[in-house]
Amino acid sequence: MDYVSALVPPVVMAVLFIAVIRVIVKTQGGANKAKEDAAVDAALAQSEAARPPSAPHTEA
Repeated sequence: MDYVSALVPPVVMAVLFIAVIRVIVKTQGGANKAKEDAAVDAALAQSEAARPPSAPHTEA
């Protein structure tokens, strides 16, 4: 019976890992892709706008 208790945690973790991978694959693309891309683009634009301009680099 010890082998059952030794095999249960890896089997449970494998099932959960497969479920997470399936969710990740299913949520790629689809109807929400444009909305997610727009949100990422807006966040990147906001962070670029908040960054102070860098001073010109001059070499002597």
